[in-house]
Amino acid sequence: MDESGTAEQYAVLPSRPPSSSAALMPLAYDGNLRSRLDALRELVGLSRARLDSGTLAEAGRVLDEAAARRRLSGQHTVVAIAGATGSGKSQLFNTLAGVTISETGVRRPTTAAPIACSWSDGAASLLDRLGIPGRLRRRPLQHPDSESPLRGLVLIDLPDHDSAAVQHREQVDRILGLVDAVIWVVDPEKYADAVIHERYLRPMAGHAEITFVVLNQVDRLPGEAAEQVLDDLRRLLDEDGIALGEYGEPGATVLALSALTGDGIGELRESLGQFVAERQGPARRIAADVDAAARRLRPVYVTGRRTGLSEEAREEFADRLADAVGATAAGEAAERAWLRNANRACGTPWLRLWRWYHDRREPATGRLSLRAQADEEATARQRVEQAVRTVSDHASAGLPAPWALAMREAAARGAHGLPEALDELAARTGLPPGRPPRPGWWPVAVLAQASMTLLQVLGGLWLLGQIVGFMSPNLGVPVLMMLAGIVGGPLIEWSCRMAARGPARRYGHEAERLLREAAAGCGRARVLDPLAAELLRYREVREQYGRVTGVGAGTATR
Repeated sequence: MDESGTAEQYAVLPSRPPSSSAALMPLAYDGNLRSRLDALRELVGLSRARLDSGTLAEAGRVLDEAAARRRLSGQHTVVAIAGATGSGKSQLFNTLAGVTISETGVRRPTTAAPIACSWSDGAASLLDRLGIPGRLRRRPLQHPDSESPLRGLVLIDLPDHDSAAVQHREQVDRILGLVDAVIWVVDPEKYADAVIHERYLRPMAGHAEITFVVLNQVDRLPGEAAEQVLDDLRRLLDEDGIALGEYGEPGATVLALSALTGDGIGELRESLGQFVAERQGPARRIAADVDAAARRLRPVYVTGRRTGLSEEAREEFADRLADAVGATAAGEAAERAWLRNANRACGTPWLRLWRWYHDRREPATGRLSLRAQADEEATARQRVEQAVRTVSDHASAGLPAPWALAMREAAARGAHGLPEALDELAARTGLPPGRPPRPGWWPVAVLAQASMTLLQVLGGLWLLGQIVGFMSPNLGVPVLMMLAGIVGGPLIEWSCRMAARGPARRYGHEAERLLREAAAGCGRARVLDPLAAELLRYREVREQYGRVTGVGAGTATR
């Protein structure tokens, strides 16, 4: 028997479920909700390396509560009655139960601890989860279980949410996060109170389908004032973003009643009975929690811009690296080397003799020395760093902050040691030692040049023989031979030089292409591939986020 002496009207529930509750079925979520929960779990797992624990805390709590609720009875719906001091929620609790269970009176706050009333057996594990002790668990006795219109309902009378006692407010917040539905009780004086709207109703706007808003004490309002207050309450709820369940649309149920006179209680009882009979309250609560967690996570997953590295950005990065290793200069040097080799092979003997003498004094290495000077090396390093910064900016553009930071970190890791790798690559991919290859027509040109030289020598010997009297005088033929050799040699050299321009240019372009491809390959392996891996990871979590919200993967790249 409790303080009010009404033990003949209600029974105290045991703290553990009786043996008959063993047949109770656990809660079952439909396929869509299971898929969303699985996606949220996968999303949290994929994001742990990129997001801090505080950002993922709410999602983790939702997953834990969904798992905990699923293991409990699916035949019961836990509904909390919440309200401000003096709103009459305890009186409404007693009226719904049909007996005096929760203490009412003028002393504030009256409800110091949550009190539970269950209309059927098997709710003990649910109440254990809420932390309500056995001495505060009740059963109304006016209906057998099989006849009660509220069979399956577990009603919780909460302390006042505006109580001066901090522990009371903490209990309200804790239990509101665990119940399947909430009945908010407001009165004509405090229905517009900012505390209930800003702290509770507005943040839980997405939970409209499991929300009942009851305007109590309408017996105190004269004439049409009750309808006017009720309309103003609906307006405030609409401003809070709470969808109203009117004209068959899903949303919050808004009613006006008087717990004192019983006016409107039947309508609330009918709405509660239908809500409990559908057995969808727990799943709706979990779905609304998933929606709320997804909204909180939206800034770290959703971007309004298309993300990824464009071909233009990739080509720009490759061009910057090629510029850093001096690919263009290497190609030009290769072209000059080819032309020099052509001049050496096809030039006149006298010019070749001069070049030989010049090379003896300053021997050529036969290899292009890339970025040999210290200032050139410093400039090249700066170009590499600038190329990495630019491509990381392109890759992270439009991404949420955590993923943009991950992209920049991946680029920075790839850039470490990249200049040295490019130096080694440039040395390995540079011009080979020795002379460039020769085209097939070069032997013919060399033979023609030798013929011109031979004409000069023969013509000179003929003239010399005439001068010393060894041969009969005849200036015409030897002079013509010498002139043909003197003019023909430079003409052949000039012709070969013109003919060598095309092959030299192709040789230079090939050398430049090889160095560009090698630099691009090095940059791709060290920078672009890690960036692509991070983008792929972001797209994976973005796809999972789409599954969580129910939107799908179509926006994964946006």
